[in-house]
Amino acid sequence: MKMLMLIVSDEKKEELEVLLGRAGVAGYTEIPGARGAGVTGPRMGSAAFPKTSAVLFTLVDDETLARVKESVRAYCQDCGERLKMAVWALEESF
Repeated sequence: MKMLMLIVSDEKKEELEVLLGRAGVAGYTEIPGARGAGVTGPRMGSAAFPKTSAVLFTLVDDETLARVKESVRAYCQDCGERLKMAVWALEESF
């Protein structure tokens, strides 16, 4: 099992949600309106820097992770969107 974190501009979040669903992701948790700065510049939700990001977390198996990576890479190449992904290995406990 893997924990997948995706950071995307708020205006592209719905497109990412569609990609995740098509890749077989059953559910996710979202932190909307994330603020910060990076290679795309500041995203502060302010008058000077109005953009914000969304951070999505999901748990996936290796097969689903491979489909998500493939879908996200193709999406970024097609539209030029800069999207960040991080993956952590997890131990599942109940």
